[in-house]
Amino acid sequence: MAKKKEQIPDSQKALIDQLIRESGGPQSLFDKGGLLDTLKKRFIEQALEAEMDEHLGYPKHAPFGTNTGNSRNGSGSKTIIVDNDQLEISPPRDRNSTFEPQLIPKRQKRFNGFDEKILAMYSRGMSVRDMQAMLLELYEIEVSEALISSVTDAVLDDVRTWQSRPLDLVYPIVYFDCIVVKSRQDGKVSNKAVYLALAVTMEGQKELLGLWISQNEGAKFWLGVMTELKNRGVQDILIAAVDGLVGFPDAIGAIYPETEVQLCIVHMVRNSTKYVSWKDRKMLCADLKTIYGSKTLEEAELSLQAFEEKWDSKYPTVSQLWHRHWDNIIPFFAYSAEIRKVIYTTNAIESLNRSLRKVLKTKGSFPNDESIMKLIYLAMKNISKKWTMAIQNWGSVINQLSIKFEGRIPL
Repeated sequence: MAKKKEQIPDSQKALIDQLIRESGGPQSLFDKGGLLDTLKKRFIEQALEAEMDEHLGYPKHAPFGTNTGNSRNGSGSKTIIVDNDQLEISPPRDRNSTFEPQLIPKRQKRFNGFDEKILAMYSRGMSVRDMQAMLLELYEIEVSEALISSVTDAVLDDVRTWQSRPLDLVYPIVYFDCIVVKSRQDGKVSNKAVYLALAVTMEGQKELLGLWISQNEGAKFWLGVMTELKNRGVQDILIAAVDGLVGFPDAIGAIYPETEVQLCIVHMVRNSTKYVSWKDRKMLCADLKTIYGSKTLEEAELSLQAFEEKWDSKYPTVSQLWHRHWDNIIPFFAYSAEIRKVIYTTNAIESLNRSLRKVLKTKGSFPNDESIMKLIYLAMKNISKKWTMAIQNWGSVINQLSIKFEGRIPL
């Protein structure tokens, strides 16, 4: 059914026509300092006057307001940013200086909506200089670096709240990975790793559980991450999909001893080819596929043995690599093709990392950890808006996991 078109009353139409005529024509309505700016200014000042009436308990010029202990004391002058314009307004003042307006609080110079513009640009990786240039070009507004910093720093409270929010009791799958950024400390630029935990919920939706920054990973670091997840309410993780993170299996085993650790097969193949010449890579990768493409664990072991016999004389480090990580490679052989597709690669979190790198590539280096956290948090919020679809065939996947991990999935 088509939506009924809303009719403008004739009295309002006549008023609009009169305003257009007296303003000098339609175009002049939108000129800087034109009628629309005047209307915005009057609306804001009238709203502030109404707030003052409520604060004092009586309207302007009311005779019963005399000797009540407080009264109006003229008006001040303030420049504010409303939408895309700078407006000069005259907010009312009271003699006791106790008036605290809600529409535009004291010391605030930006009307609702302007901060969101700054955050939207910042979250897409724009530099402060580029943001200043764009705001000046589009809106003829000069914005200081300090203002941009204060707007984006306000996000840090949201980051802390988000990072400490309660989590679900059980997550069927959690992917752990990291992204490397450059950070300045004591005048020196060094690499720092931002570790991410991307979960698949019971409903098959993706959820980023948290961000952690560290220069060094290891069992102690990962033990801290696992302890934090436990303290935030996560009682169980069925499968942890990782990319060979140092110290991870020992740390997760200490907090979640029943969790299966599945090493990313795609990364295993990539790491294997580091030791192989270009002319042999295609054939060697095809032979590796016979291992991880096996239907059963027994078939995979036979394929690995055949691989050794064929390639060990030339590339012994490849089979050694697979033997060293075999315990964390083989869990996915116990699952159907549907579940294998979900856990044999960390593509879900790598896709997130690729999107983050597009934002981070504009940044040479970050001055501190807080600047890293706020940009990644804002970028992640934009990226997660696209996470509307559940994991493919999730109904079948979660049913199989319920059987495999009987008693560990809440009903």
